[in-house]
Amino acid sequence: MARRSSTHRTQRHSRNPAPRDPERATEFDDVRPQPAAPASREMASLMVRQRMDLGPSASNAIPIVQVRNRTRHPILYRKQIARVEDARPGDLVAVYCEGQQEPVGYGVYNPRSEMSVRMLWNTPTFPTNAAWEEKLRAAVSLRRDTLCLDTQSDAWRVVHSESDGLSGIVIDRFGDVLSAETFGLGMYQRASLLMPMLARQMGLPHWLVQTSPQFLSQEGCEPPSLASEGCPTQVVISEHGTRFRIRFEGGHKTGFFCDQRENRRKLAEFVRGKSVLDLCCYTGGFSVQAKTLGKADDVTGVDLDEEPLKLARENANLNQVRAKFVQADAFNYMREMLRNGKQYDVVILDPPKLIRTRVEIEEGTRKHFAMNRLAMRLVKPGGLLLSCTCAGLLPESEFLQLLVSASKSQGEDLDPHGSSKIISQSRTLQIIARTGAAPDHPVISTCMETDYLKAVWMIVN
Repeated sequence: MARRSSTHRTQRHSRNPAPRDPERATEFDDVRPQPAAPASREMASLMVRQRMDLGPSASNAIPIVQVRNRTRHPILYRKQIARVEDARPGDLVAVYCEGQQEPVGYGVYNPRSEMSVRMLWNTPTFPTNAAWEEKLRAAVSLRRDTLCLDTQSDAWRVVHSESDGLSGIVIDRFGDVLSAETFGLGMYQRASLLMPMLARQMGLPHWLVQTSPQFLSQEGCEPPSLASEGCPTQVVISEHGTRFRIRFEGGHKTGFFCDQRENRRKLAEFVRGKSVLDLCCYTGGFSVQAKTLGKADDVTGVDLDEEPLKLARENANLNQVRAKFVQADAFNYMREMLRNGKQYDVVILDPPKLIRTRVEIEEGTRKHFAMNRLAMRLVKPGGLLLSCTCAGLLPESEFLQLLVSASKSQGEDLDPHGSSKIISQSRTLQIIARTGAAPDHPVISTCMETDYLKAVWMIVN
Protein backbone atom coordinates (compact mmCIF):
# COMPACT_ATOMS: atom_id res chain seq x y z
CA MET A 1 0.00 0.00 0.00
CA ALA A 2 1.45 3.35 -0.99
CA ARG A 3 1.76 5.79 1.88
CA ARG A 4 0.46 9.31 1.47
CA SER A 5 2.88 12.12 2.12
CA SER A 6 2.40 14.28 5.19
CA THR A 7 1.57 17.18 2.89
CA HIS A 8 -1.25 15.27 1.23
CA ARG A 9 -2.67 14.20 4.54
CA THR A 10 -2.51 17.71 5.97
CA GLN A 11 -4.41 19.03 2.97
CA ARG A 12 -7.02 16.31 3.35
CA HIS A 13 -7.41 17.33 6.98
CA SER A 14 -7.34 21.05 6.29
CA ARG A 15 -10.92 21.74 7.44
CA ASN A 16 -9.93 20.99 11.01
CA PRO A 17 -6.14 21.13 11.22
CA ALA A 18 -4.54 19.65 14.33
CA PRO A 19 -0.77 19.92 14.09
CA ARG A 20 1.53 18.27 16.59
CA ASP A 21 2.91 21.54 17.93
CA PRO A 22 5.47 21.31 20.78
CA GLU A 23 3.63 24.21 22.44
CA ARG A 24 0.59 21.92 22.72
CA ALA A 25 2.51 19.22 24.55
CA THR A 26 0.04 19.30 27.43
CA GLU A 27 -2.93 18.51 25.22
CA PHE A 28 -4.44 15.11 24.71
CA ASP A 29 -3.50 14.44 21.10
CA ASP A 30 -0.15 12.92 22.08
CA VAL A 31 0.30 12.09 25.75
CA ARG A 32 2.49 9.41 27.28
CA PRO A 33 1.94 8.13 30.82
CA GLN A 34 3.86 9.46 33.79
CA PRO A 35 4.11 6.82 36.54
CA ALA A 36 3.51 8.10 40.05
CA ALA A 37 6.72 6.46 41.20
CA PRO A 38 9.86 5.31 39.34
CA ALA A 39 9.20 2.04 37.58
CA SER A 40 11.46 -0.96 38.03
CA ARG A 41 14.11 -1.68 35.42
CA GLU A 42 11.98 -4.53 34.12
CA MET A 43 8.91 -2.29 33.83
CA ALA A 44 10.91 0.50 32.21
CA SER A 45 12.18 -2.01 29.65
CA LEU A 46 8.62 -3.20 29.03
CA MET A 47 7.45 0.36 28.49
CA VAL A 48 10.18 0.96 25.92
CA ARG A 49 9.34 -2.25 24.09
CA GLN A 50 5.69 -1.31 24.05
CA ARG A 51 6.46 2.15 22.60
CA MET A 52 4.57 3.80 25.43
CA ASP A 53 7.31 6.31 26.26
CA LEU A 54 7.85 7.75 22.78
CA GLY A 55 7.63 11.50 22.36
CA PRO A 56 5.67 13.41 19.73
CA SER A 57 6.02 12.29 16.12
CA ALA A 58 7.91 14.40 13.62
CA SER A 59 4.77 14.36 11.49
CA ASN A 60 2.57 17.42 11.78
CA ALA A 61 -0.67 15.65 10.89
CA ILE A 62 -3.08 13.52 12.84
CA PRO A 63 -2.71 9.76 12.18
CA ILE A 64 -5.44 8.21 10.07
CA VAL A 65 -7.43 5.01 10.42
CA GLN A 66 -9.71 4.10 7.53
CA VAL A 67 -12.58 1.68 8.12
CA ARG A 68 -14.57 -0.45 5.70
CA ASN A 69 -17.87 0.33 7.35
CA ARG A 70 -18.86 2.55 10.22
CA THR A 71 -21.63 2.04 12.72
CA ARG A 72 -22.44 4.23 15.69
CA HIS A 73 -20.95 1.65 18.04
CA PRO A 74 -18.02 3.21 19.96
CA ILE A 75 -15.72 0.23 19.38
CA LEU A 76 -14.09 -0.42 16.01
CA TYR A 77 -12.73 -3.95 15.80
CA ARG A 78 -9.59 -4.98 13.97
CA LYS A 79 -11.52 -6.68 11.18
CA GLN A 80 -13.26 -3.38 10.35
CA ILE A 81 -10.02 -1.54 9.64
CA ALA A 82 -8.95 -1.17 6.03
CA ARG A 83 -5.87 1.04 6.32
CA VAL A 84 -3.71 2.80 8.90
CA GLU A 85 -1.34 5.75 8.41
CA ASP A 86 1.35 6.73 10.93
CA ALA A 87 -0.63 5.60 13.97
CA ARG A 88 1.25 4.30 16.99
CA PRO A 89 -0.25 2.41 19.95
CA GLY A 90 -2.34 4.82 21.98
CA ASP A 91 -2.49 7.61 19.38
CA LEU A 92 -5.51 9.80 18.89
CA VAL A 93 -6.52 9.10 15.29
CA ALA A 94 -8.87 10.58 12.72
CA VAL A 95 -11.29 7.91 11.51
CA TYR A 96 -12.40 7.94 7.87
CA CYS A 97 -14.82 5.74 6.00
CA GLU A 98 -13.68 4.50 2.60
CA GLY A 99 -14.46 7.02 -0.11
CA GLN A 100 -15.02 9.94 2.27
CA GLN A 101 -12.84 13.05 2.39
CA GLU A 102 -13.80 14.18 5.89
CA PRO A 103 -13.28 12.28 9.14
CA VAL A 104 -16.34 10.77 10.75
CA GLY A 105 -14.78 11.14 14.18
CA TYR A 106 -11.79 10.62 16.44
CA GLY A 107 -10.70 7.83 18.72
CA VAL A 108 -7.69 6.21 20.35
CA TYR A 109 -5.91 3.42 18.50
CA ASN A 110 -4.15 0.24 19.58
CA PRO A 111 -3.19 -2.27 16.88
CA ARG A 112 -2.46 -4.93 19.52
CA SER A 113 -6.07 -5.02 20.64
CA GLU A 114 -9.03 -6.62 18.90
CA MET A 115 -10.86 -3.44 19.93
CA SER A 116 -8.48 -1.45 17.77
CA VAL A 117 -10.17 1.97 17.93
CA ARG A 118 -12.18 3.32 20.83
CA MET A 119 -14.25 6.17 19.41
CA LEU A 120 -14.43 9.31 21.54
CA TRP A 121 -15.98 11.84 19.14
CA ASN A 122 -18.36 11.38 16.21
CA THR A 123 -17.82 14.75 14.56
CA PRO A 124 -15.27 15.97 11.99
CA THR A 125 -14.09 18.74 14.34
CA PHE A 126 -10.77 18.00 16.02
CA PRO A 127 -11.16 17.70 19.84
CA THR A 128 -9.25 20.29 21.85
CA ASN A 129 -8.60 20.32 25.58
CA ALA A 130 -11.91 22.12 26.00
CA ALA A 131 -13.70 19.16 24.41
CA TRP A 132 -12.18 16.77 26.95
CA GLU A 133 -13.10 19.10 29.80
CA GLU A 134 -16.67 19.34 28.54
CA LYS A 135 -17.04 15.54 28.55
CA LEU A 136 -15.96 15.47 32.18
CA ARG A 137 -18.15 18.42 33.09
CA ALA A 138 -21.21 16.76 31.57
CA ALA A 139 -20.51 13.52 33.43
CA VAL A 140 -20.19 15.32 36.77
CA SER A 141 -23.32 17.40 36.13
CA LEU A 142 -25.41 14.27 35.48
CA ARG A 143 -24.41 12.81 38.84
CA ARG A 144 -24.49 15.96 40.92
CA ASP A 145 -27.18 18.15 39.36
CA THR A 146 -29.59 15.58 37.91
CA LEU A 147 -29.15 12.52 40.15
CA CYS A 148 -28.19 14.54 43.28
CA LEU A 149 -25.86 11.76 44.41
CA ASP A 150 -23.98 13.93 46.89
CA THR A 151 -27.07 13.75 49.11
CA GLN A 152 -27.07 9.93 49.07
CA SER A 153 -23.46 8.86 49.28
CA ASP A 154 -19.87 9.93 48.84
CA ALA A 155 -19.26 6.85 46.67
CA TRP A 156 -20.55 6.90 43.10
CA ARG A 157 -19.49 6.47 39.49
CA VAL A 158 -18.34 9.69 37.84
CA VAL A 159 -17.39 8.37 34.38
CA HIS A 160 -18.97 5.22 32.94
CA SER A 161 -16.79 4.54 29.91
CA GLU A 162 -18.76 4.53 26.63
CA SER A 163 -21.88 5.86 28.34
CA ASP A 164 -20.04 9.12 29.05
CA GLY A 165 -18.15 9.20 25.75
CA LEU A 166 -14.85 8.04 27.27
CA SER A 167 -14.41 4.46 26.12
CA GLY A 168 -11.63 2.64 27.93
CA ILE A 169 -11.95 4.08 31.43
CA VAL A 170 -14.31 4.08 34.40
CA ILE A 171 -13.89 6.49 37.31
CA ASP A 172 -15.49 6.25 40.75
CA ARG A 173 -15.52 8.83 43.52
CA PHE A 174 -14.76 7.46 46.99
CA GLY A 175 -14.74 10.25 49.53
CA ASP A 176 -11.83 12.54 48.62
CA VAL A 177 -10.33 10.09 46.11
CA LEU A 178 -11.10 9.53 42.43
CA SER A 179 -10.35 5.89 41.59
CA ALA A 180 -10.07 4.88 37.93
CA GLU A 181 -9.75 1.57 36.14
CA THR A 182 -8.47 1.68 32.58
CA PHE A 183 -8.95 -1.08 30.04
CA GLY A 184 -7.74 0.82 26.99
CA LEU A 185 -4.16 1.88 26.29
CA GLY A 186 -5.11 5.27 24.88
CA MET A 187 -7.04 6.27 27.99
CA TYR A 188 -4.28 5.04 30.28
CA GLN A 189 -1.77 7.20 28.43
CA ARG A 190 -3.96 10.26 29.01
CA ALA A 191 -4.88 9.49 32.60
CA SER A 192 -2.12 11.61 34.14
CA LEU A 193 -3.80 14.69 32.61
CA LEU A 194 -7.41 13.50 32.65
CA MET A 195 -7.54 12.66 36.35
CA PRO A 196 -6.15 15.97 37.70
CA MET A 197 -8.51 17.79 35.35
CA LEU A 198 -11.49 15.92 36.81
CA ALA A 199 -10.21 16.32 40.37
CA ARG A 200 -10.05 20.09 39.90
CA GLN A 201 -13.59 20.18 38.54
CA MET A 202 -14.91 18.22 41.52
CA GLY A 203 -12.77 19.89 44.17
CA LEU A 204 -11.16 16.61 45.26
CA PRO A 205 -7.49 16.34 46.30
CA HIS A 206 -6.54 12.81 45.25
CA TRP A 207 -6.76 10.36 42.37
CA LEU A 208 -5.37 7.00 41.34
CA VAL A 209 -5.41 4.87 38.20
CA GLN A 210 -5.16 1.09 37.94
CA THR A 211 -5.40 -1.16 34.91
CA SER A 212 -7.93 -3.95 34.54
CA PRO A 213 -6.81 -7.57 35.06
CA GLN A 214 -7.34 -8.15 31.33
CA PHE A 215 -5.21 -5.17 30.26
CA LEU A 216 -2.13 -7.26 29.39
CA SER A 217 -4.03 -9.79 27.28
CA GLN A 218 -6.29 -7.20 25.61
CA GLU A 219 -3.93 -4.26 25.13
CA GLY A 220 -0.53 -5.96 24.83
CA CYS A 221 1.24 -4.33 27.80
CA GLU A 222 1.05 -4.07 31.58
CA PRO A 223 1.79 -0.50 32.69
CA PRO A 224 2.19 0.63 36.31
CA SER A 225 -0.47 2.24 38.44
CA LEU A 226 -0.61 6.03 38.66
CA ALA A 227 -1.53 8.21 41.63
CA SER A 228 -1.51 11.76 42.88
CA GLU A 229 1.09 12.70 45.47
CA GLY A 230 0.04 11.59 48.93
CA CYS A 231 -2.96 9.61 47.70
CA PRO A 232 -4.29 7.44 50.56
CA THR A 233 -4.32 3.67 50.17
CA GLN A 234 -7.73 3.36 51.85
CA VAL A 235 -10.78 5.44 52.68
CA VAL A 236 -14.06 5.06 54.57
CA ILE A 237 -17.20 5.94 52.63
CA SER A 238 -20.87 6.19 53.57
CA GLU A 239 -23.74 4.62 51.61
CA HIS A 240 -27.30 5.05 52.89
CA GLY A 241 -25.80 5.69 56.32
CA THR A 242 -23.71 2.50 56.29
CA ARG A 243 -19.94 2.88 56.41
CA PHE A 244 -17.53 0.84 54.30
CA ARG A 245 -13.77 0.78 54.28
CA ILE A 246 -12.25 0.62 50.80
CA ARG A 247 -8.68 -0.48 50.16
CA PHE A 248 -7.45 0.38 46.71
CA GLU A 249 -4.45 -1.92 46.46
CA GLY A 250 -5.46 -5.45 45.53
CA GLY A 251 -9.17 -4.67 45.26
CA HIS A 252 -11.45 -5.58 42.37
CA LYS A 253 -12.27 -2.90 39.79
CA THR A 254 -11.98 0.55 41.39
CA GLY A 255 -12.28 -0.81 44.96
CA PHE A 256 -16.05 -1.05 45.58
CA PHE A 257 -19.11 -1.94 43.50
CA CYS A 258 -21.17 1.25 43.30
CA ASP A 259 -23.42 -0.32 40.65
CA GLN A 260 -25.29 -2.35 43.30
CA ARG A 261 -26.00 0.67 45.53
CA GLU A 262 -29.77 0.83 44.88
CA ASN A 263 -30.12 -2.95 44.95
CA ARG A 264 -28.46 -3.03 48.37
CA ARG A 265 -31.02 -0.53 49.63
CA LYS A 266 -33.92 -2.42 48.03
CA LEU A 267 -32.82 -5.66 49.67
CA ALA A 268 -33.50 -4.09 53.06
CA GLU A 269 -37.23 -4.25 52.28
CA PHE A 270 -37.18 -8.06 52.39
CA VAL A 271 -34.82 -9.16 55.17
CA ARG A 272 -36.15 -7.90 58.53
CA GLY A 273 -35.90 -10.76 61.03
CA LYS A 274 -34.84 -13.15 58.24
CA SER A 275 -31.89 -15.47 57.64
CA VAL A 276 -29.72 -14.28 54.74
CA LEU A 277 -27.06 -16.04 52.65
CA ASP A 278 -24.86 -13.72 50.57
CA LEU A 279 -22.90 -15.74 47.99
CA CYS A 280 -19.80 -14.17 46.40
CA CYS A 281 -20.11 -11.43 49.02
CA TYR A 282 -16.76 -9.67 48.34
CA THR A 283 -16.32 -6.98 51.07
CA GLY A 284 -19.83 -7.43 52.46
CA GLY A 285 -21.87 -4.82 50.62
CA PHE A 286 -25.13 -6.77 50.70
CA SER A 287 -24.34 -8.60 53.95
CA VAL A 288 -23.58 -5.54 56.04
CA GLN A 289 -26.50 -3.49 54.73
CA ALA A 290 -28.84 -6.43 55.30
CA LYS A 291 -27.97 -5.89 58.94
CA THR A 292 -27.76 -2.09 59.13
CA LEU A 293 -30.68 -1.14 56.88
CA GLY A 294 -32.72 -4.33 56.81
CA LYS A 295 -32.34 -5.54 60.41
CA ALA A 296 -31.84 -9.12 59.27
CA ASP A 297 -31.63 -11.70 62.03
CA ASP A 298 -28.82 -13.92 60.76
CA VAL A 299 -26.43 -13.11 57.89
CA THR A 300 -23.78 -15.33 56.31
CA GLY A 301 -21.43 -14.10 53.59
CA VAL A 302 -19.40 -16.50 51.46
CA ASP A 303 -16.45 -15.69 49.20
CA LEU A 304 -13.52 -17.62 47.78
CA ASP A 305 -10.98 -14.85 48.48
CA GLU A 306 -9.91 -14.35 52.08
CA GLU A 307 -8.64 -10.78 51.62
CA PRO A 308 -12.05 -9.27 50.78
CA LEU A 309 -13.54 -11.29 53.64
CA LYS A 310 -11.15 -9.64 56.10
CA LEU A 311 -12.48 -6.30 54.91
CA ALA A 312 -16.07 -7.59 55.12
CA ARG A 313 -15.53 -8.46 58.79
CA GLU A 314 -13.99 -5.05 59.34
CA ASN A 315 -16.98 -3.39 57.67
CA ALA A 316 -19.36 -5.27 59.95
CA ASN A 317 -17.37 -4.12 62.98
CA LEU A 318 -17.27 -0.57 61.62
CA ASN A 319 -21.08 -0.54 61.74
CA GLN A 320 -21.32 -2.47 65.01
CA VAL A 321 -23.28 -5.37 63.51
CA ARG A 322 -22.65 -9.10 63.58
CA ALA A 323 -22.38 -11.22 60.45
CA LYS A 324 -20.65 -14.49 59.69
CA PHE A 325 -18.17 -14.58 56.80
CA VAL A 326 -16.91 -17.88 55.39
CA GLN A 327 -14.07 -18.50 52.95
CA ALA A 328 -15.31 -21.17 50.55
CA ASP A 329 -16.02 -21.95 46.94
CA ALA A 330 -19.66 -20.99 46.36
CA PHE A 331 -20.47 -24.25 44.54
CA ASN A 332 -19.02 -26.38 47.31
CA TYR A 333 -20.64 -24.35 50.06
CA MET A 334 -24.09 -24.58 48.48
CA ARG A 335 -23.78 -28.33 48.01
CA GLU A 336 -22.67 -28.78 51.60
CA MET A 337 -25.58 -26.73 52.93
CA LEU A 338 -28.02 -28.76 50.82
CA ARG A 339 -26.51 -32.00 52.06
CA ASN A 340 -27.01 -30.73 55.63
CA GLY A 341 -30.61 -29.72 54.90
CA LYS A 342 -29.90 -26.03 55.46
CA GLN A 343 -32.11 -23.37 53.83
CA TYR A 344 -32.40 -19.57 54.12
CA ASP A 345 -35.18 -17.00 53.92
CA VAL A 346 -33.17 -14.86 51.50
CA VAL A 347 -30.32 -15.85 49.18
CA ILE A 348 -28.22 -13.37 47.21
CA LEU A 349 -26.17 -14.66 44.29
CA ASP A 350 -23.88 -12.00 42.83
CA PRO A 351 -20.95 -13.80 41.16
CA PRO A 352 -18.00 -12.10 39.46
CA LYS A 353 -18.13 -11.67 35.71
CA LEU A 354 -18.35 -15.17 34.25
CA ILE A 355 -18.49 -14.03 30.61
CA ARG A 356 -15.75 -11.59 29.58
CA THR A 357 -15.48 -12.39 25.88
CA ARG A 358 -17.70 -14.01 23.27
CA VAL A 359 -15.71 -17.23 23.43
CA GLU A 360 -16.69 -17.53 27.11
CA ILE A 361 -20.44 -17.21 26.55
CA GLU A 362 -21.19 -20.93 26.47
CA GLU A 363 -19.06 -21.85 29.49
CA GLY A 364 -20.17 -18.80 31.47
CA THR A 365 -23.82 -19.53 30.78
CA ARG A 366 -23.36 -23.08 32.07
CA LYS A 367 -21.81 -21.74 35.28
CA HIS A 368 -24.68 -19.30 35.80
CA PHE A 369 -27.15 -22.16 35.29
CA ALA A 370 -25.38 -24.45 37.75
CA MET A 371 -25.04 -21.78 40.43
CA ASN A 372 -28.68 -20.72 40.20
CA ARG A 373 -29.88 -24.31 40.18
CA LEU A 374 -28.22 -24.84 43.56
CA ALA A 375 -29.12 -21.41 44.97
CA MET A 376 -32.83 -21.91 44.25
CA ARG A 377 -32.84 -25.04 46.36
CA LEU A 378 -31.27 -23.22 49.29
CA VAL A 379 -34.26 -20.85 49.52
CA LYS A 380 -37.01 -21.75 51.95
CA PRO A 381 -40.45 -22.11 50.30
CA GLY A 382 -41.79 -18.60 49.81
CA GLY A 383 -38.35 -17.09 50.32
CA LEU A 384 -36.47 -14.65 48.11
CA LEU A 385 -33.64 -15.23 45.64
CA LEU A 386 -31.81 -12.20 44.24
CA SER A 387 -29.79 -13.44 41.28
CA CYS A 388 -27.39 -11.14 39.46
CA THR A 389 -25.10 -11.20 36.46
CA CYS A 390 -22.64 -8.50 35.44
CA ALA A 391 -22.02 -10.04 32.01
CA GLY A 392 -22.80 -7.45 29.35
CA LEU A 393 -22.67 -10.18 26.70
CA LEU A 394 -25.57 -12.07 28.33
CA PRO A 395 -28.85 -10.36 27.33
CA GLU A 396 -31.54 -10.06 29.98
CA SER A 397 -33.93 -12.25 27.98
CA GLU A 398 -31.37 -15.08 27.93
CA PHE A 399 -30.60 -14.64 31.62
CA LEU A 400 -34.31 -14.92 32.43
CA GLN A 401 -34.62 -18.05 30.32
CA LEU A 402 -31.59 -19.49 32.09
CA LEU A 403 -33.25 -18.90 35.46
CA VAL A 404 -36.49 -20.52 34.33
CA SER A 405 -34.59 -23.55 33.04
CA ALA A 406 -32.64 -23.81 36.30
CA SER A 407 -35.88 -23.79 38.29
CA LYS A 408 -37.27 -26.69 36.25
CA SER A 409 -34.10 -28.76 36.42
CA GLN A 410 -34.41 -32.01 38.36
CA GLY A 411 -31.94 -34.74 39.10
CA GLU A 412 -28.92 -35.61 41.19
CA ASP A 413 -25.91 -33.51 42.10
CA LEU A 414 -22.74 -34.72 43.83
CA ASP A 415 -21.86 -33.23 47.20
CA PRO A 416 -18.49 -31.42 47.57
CA HIS A 417 -16.61 -34.66 48.17
CA GLY A 418 -18.45 -36.74 45.59
CA SER A 419 -19.35 -39.27 48.27
CA SER A 420 -23.12 -38.84 48.22
CA LYS A 421 -25.77 -37.32 46.02
CA ILE A 422 -28.19 -34.45 46.49
CA ILE A 423 -31.62 -34.76 44.92
CA SER A 424 -32.58 -31.57 43.08
CA GLN A 425 -36.31 -30.93 42.76
CA SER A 426 -37.96 -28.40 40.49
CA ARG A 427 -39.01 -24.99 41.80
CA THR A 428 -41.61 -22.42 40.75
CA LEU A 429 -40.49 -18.82 40.46
CA GLN A 430 -42.50 -15.66 40.95
CA ILE A 431 -40.43 -12.84 39.47
CA ILE A 432 -41.35 -9.74 41.44
CA ALA A 433 -38.79 -7.26 40.10
CA ARG A 434 -36.02 -6.80 37.57
CA THR A 435 -33.44 -4.13 38.25
CA GLY A 436 -30.01 -3.15 37.00
CA ALA A 437 -27.13 -0.88 37.85
CA ALA A 438 -27.61 2.33 39.80
CA PRO A 439 -28.40 5.38 37.61
CA ASP A 440 -24.85 6.69 37.79
CA HIS A 441 -24.09 3.76 35.44
CA PRO A 442 -26.21 4.93 32.47
CA VAL A 443 -26.81 2.82 29.37
CA ILE A 444 -25.91 4.40 26.03
CA SER A 445 -28.11 3.44 23.08
CA THR A 446 -25.15 2.98 20.72
CA CYS A 447 -23.53 0.40 23.02
CA MET A 448 -26.09 -1.81 24.71
CA GLU A 449 -23.27 -3.76 26.34
CA THR A 450 -23.29 -0.92 28.88
CA ASP A 451 -26.55 -2.47 30.13
CA TYR A 452 -24.42 -5.09 31.80
CA LEU A 453 -25.88 -5.63 35.28
CA LYS A 454 -29.09 -7.64 35.55
CA ALA A 455 -30.68 -8.33 38.93
CA VAL A 456 -33.74 -10.58 39.11
CA TRP A 457 -35.80 -10.75 42.31
CA MET A 458 -37.73 -14.02 42.68
CA ILE A 459 -39.99 -15.68 45.21
CA VAL A 460 -39.08 -19.37 45.16
CA ASN A 461 -41.83 -21.94 45.81
